[in-house]
Amino acid sequence: MSNVYFTNLRATSSSNLLDKLERLVKRAGIEKLPLTDNFAAIKIHFGEPGNLAYLRPNYAARLAELLRRHGAKPFLTDCNTLYSGRRSNAVDHLQSAMENGYNPISAQCQVIIADGLKGTNYKEIAINGEYCPAPKIGTAIVDADIIISMNHFKGHEQTGFGGALKNLGMGCASVQGKIELHSASQPVIDKACCTGCNICVKNCAHDAIRLNGARKAEIDHNRCVGCGQCVALCQFDGAVLGTNDTSERLSCKIAEYALAVVKDKPNFHINFIMNVSPDCDCWGHNDAAIVPDLGILASTDPVALDRASADMVIQAPILPTGNVLSQHRKPDDLCGADKFHLMHPNTDWLAGLQHAEKIGLGTMNYKLITI
Repeated sequence: MSNVYFTNLRATSSSNLLDKLERLVKRAGIEKLPLTDNFAAIKIHFGEPGNLAYLRPNYAARLAELLRRHGAKPFLTDCNTLYSGRRSNAVDHLQSAMENGYNPISAQCQVIIADGLKGTNYKEIAINGEYCPAPKIGTAIVDADIIISMNHFKGHEQTGFGGALKNLGMGCASVQGKIELHSASQPVIDKACCTGCNICVKNCAHDAIRLNGARKAEIDHNRCVGCGQCVALCQFDGAVLGTNDTSERLSCKIAEYALAVVKDKPNFHINFIMNVSPDCDCWGHNDAAIVPDLGILASTDPVALDRASADMVIQAPILPTGNVLSQHRKPDDLCGADKFHLMHPNTDWLAGLQHAEKIGLGTMNYKLITI
């Protein structure tokens, strides 16, 4: 059984949220890491410009300050994206991070794109995985001595939710690694549902989709890398995952990539359950939160941390108006309901945690300790 530490978001004039974050991570054991003179990678999602659900840089700055006081060399990091957007190369990625408040001044540490200018800087970490024998991880993350993940816990259109495992496994994968994660997930077009809206064509980073003469989308699977952007964007269920793969398989791959990231390294993880948007921070927008802001959790076990976070969101009431759940169900009907599956019915978030437990990344058995 692993310990997961929790603090709520109540603050007073003598104890603000940054103070509570510091107390939380200290109680959870961050000071027990071998920090002196070691490089500490703080893996974080900088947020796609236009999306406002990402974590405030103030939290990262306080964490970096704490690590430096113990002699560490902290830096904020993320890898480039596979899909089109403003984080697909290091120049645009750093500009996006700066627009969202992440820079060496505000964060009080350097900001480094782990897989380099074009996403080609990576190292293979052999884990003999069932799906990914040697995950391709961004070089700066591999070269770090300590891994710390700061995770905005939210829904996700392909894995049900995104937390520590998603931030580690998908987030630390180089561009080539992300291709491996998605390569067996090539989507198909349901012609009966396709409306010819053209949004998938406009947003395909690999020019793999076009409209035919009947104004129905068609995918060139020789070009498609399976990133799933068309599936996430389609509002009419016209683009769907192919029958040769499932979101469960993707979640299992992510678990194996997460294992490669922390292999043989001290690691520590923090989940922020606030602004719990239905979809990933990778989009240039965020929908209204599905539940109230609940708090911050920390653990040395990313599997226990994600399970505890999921349980808390499932047990929480939904906000009464203005989000994707409240449009279809009454708030009282959703107390204790699996909100992630309701939002994304073709996903099974538990599969990824089960596989992570199977391969020794952590355990789903946890003890929640409130401070």
